[in-house]
Amino acid sequence: QVQLVESGGGLVQAGGSLRLSCTVSGVTFSINAMNWYRQAPGKQREWVAYISVGGSTNYADSVKGRFTISRDNAKSTVHLQMNSLKPEDTAVYYCSIVLYNSWGQGTQVTVSS
Repeated sequence: QVQLVESGGGLVQAGGSLRLSCTVSGVTFSINAMNWYRQAPGKQREWVAYISVGGSTNYADSVKGRFTISRDNAKSTVHLQMNSLKPEDTAVYYCSIVLYNSWGQGTQVTVSS
């Protein structure tokens, strides 16, 4: 059974930083590419960042230069370092495995102005 557990969200002022984590179980993490998504109130879920098995990364234009995705295969965990946060980054953040239609419960990020 595939499980994803996100953590690290919280309330932060604009310009601040947060580091999100997502721990995966039920699959061989090291051979799976990963995504981060987010969903703001009243909006559709949007893709944020991607990391391949080999560590290549890609980002949505809205977060490029501010967010960094990384992975720790020994801990089956993917991280999202978020710097220079803006109020428009407020959302529930989710991780997902590229090849699986499984989602965690998400972690709330709220950025105050």
